[in-house]
Amino acid sequence: MKSPSNARPDAKLADFLCFAVYSTNLAFGKVYRPMLEALGLTYTQYVTVVALWEEDDQTVSGLGEKLFLESNTLTPILKKLEGMGHVERTRDPQDERQVRVRLTRSGKRLRERALGTDLVDACGISTGEFKRLQKEIVALRTNLLRAAGQE
Repeated sequence: MKSPSNARPDAKLADFLCFAVYSTNLAFGKVYRPMLEALGLTYTQYVTVVALWEEDDQTVSGLGEKLFLESNTLTPILKKLEGMGHVERTRDPQDERQVRVRLTRSGKRLRERALGTDLVDACGISTGEFKRLQKEIVALRTNLLRAAGQE
C-alpha cells in the first residue's frame, strides 16, 4: 500500500483530505442545526427518518446497511425515535428473528416540517455541481471502504 501524501513530516492539517471532509461535515451540521432543533432530532435520527421516508417498513439490518450503522448504534436511535412517537418496531411475521421499522403518522409528518433547508444554496454551488460533487464523494467512500476491506 502506498503511503498517503499527507504522511510527509511537513504536511499541514489543511492538506489532509480526511480533515477537509471532517470539517465540512461539521459545517453541514451548522447548516442543519436550526431545522434539527425545530424537529427535536439529532442528525443521525434525522437521516434515519429520511431513509424511512425513502423506503418505509424496512428491516433494522437493511436500514443499518443503508445508513452505514452497526446494530448496536442503530438500535438506541430507533428506541429514541420510537419513544418520540416517530417510528414503530415490530417482529417480522415471516421471520421472527428480523425486526421491521416503519414510520408512524408523526414520523411521516416530520417531512413537511423538515422542508426549507436548501443545501444547494448553502453550498454556494450550482445544482449540477452539487450533484457531481455528491457522486464524487460517494465514489470516494466506496473506494475507501474497498481499501479497508469492507465492501
